[in-house]
Amino acid sequence: MKELKDQLRVWWIPQVPMKAFYAPVKSLSEAKNMLDVLAKYDIFQYENKIKPDYSNVGGLQIFDGEEWIEWEDEDGCNIDETEEKWAWKIK
Repeated sequence: MKELKDQLRVWWIPQVPMKAFYAPVKSLSEAKNMLDVLAKYDIFQYENKIKPDYSNVGGLQIFDGEEWIEWEDEDGCNIDETEEKWAWKIK
């Protein structure tokens, strides 16, 4: 069986309170891109009257060798907070 330690996965709930779905990712940049696309897709569906409303949430998890836990950087920031923290460097 393949070792899971330190593997990453994005989780997404398109309509709270339904259950999440999960997608494996290989890097933080891939996770950020996937979360951005999922959020934009929900906005697209809302704006085009595919769904009347939505309350979505998502994030990034890492397998610590025993269980999936929410990913945090060395400062304790999650994937959204990390993106905000370093946004000035991207501009």
